[in-house]
Amino acid sequence: MNIGDTRSLAAGIVLLLAASAGSSVQAQPLYAGMYKQKYGYAPSCNACHRDGGGSPLGPYGKAFKDAGESMAAFDKIAAADSDGDGAKNGEEAEAKANPGDNQSTPAKKGQWLDVSSLIPKEVQALFPGVREYLPRDAVLTQSDIDRAKGMGVELNRKDDNTIYIPLQEQRPAGTALIYPAEYKGKTFYLMLATDRQLNVTQVTPLNTRQVPEAAKSKAYAGFKGVALDKLPAANGSDLDAAITAATRKAGVLVFVRLKGA
Repeated sequence: MNIGDTRSLAAGIVLLLAASAGSSVQAQPLYAGMYKQKYGYAPSCNACHRDGGGSPLGPYGKAFKDAGESMAAFDKIAAADSDGDGAKNGEEAEAKANPGDNQSTPAKKGQWLDVSSLIPKEVQALFPGVREYLPRDAVLTQSDIDRAKGMGVELNRKDDNTIYIPLQEQRPAGTALIYPAEYKGKTFYLMLATDRQLNVTQVTPLNTRQVPEAAKSKAYAGFKGVALDKLPAANGSDLDAAITAATRKAGVLVFVRLKGA
């Protein structure tokens, strides 16, 4: 084990936690910050995503996207009932119920805002035995964007995501990130996991319904053991290249947020 790298990751996480502890809009992913500005509280990623930050959009997330992904979009979809539970989106949001989950209503909000409900089951399966997680918003600063560009990767605020950090004996045991990839205009989702030294332990397909062939790609095995800042650049325009490009982008996002925090 490289003690210096472990301490560096731990220090990066500590600084990231400190940076995200404030209540300002800028301490959250772009759209979550807009939601807070509109409704006065920080939402769970599960309002717009089916299973945590980075995963496919749910009904409310799709409605928000179709309405223009702006502050005005909230009003445009306020009278709709995206999740089909009988309550309007705006009414649910005002009541701190989840407008994207038909099991959450103003009368029965559920635990969608609790930390325990924020960890996707696929992430939990990566770290058996771990019971404590720190889901932390990877909010990109201009410094992060500039640093990523110097590494050959273009990032912007729309790439804000959630880094899932498992803890063992109150120490980071690694990281996980769910992220999108695109091939021929269709989006599919992957999951990246690392050890505490930020070396890839695995990259796996998470949701490939739009690109079924992505589930059987041989590209995933090539990432194992590679440091996040050493992930290869894509070569070509085939499916494996799309997977490689998306994985490198995701790896650099985690690297600049934790190593550069």
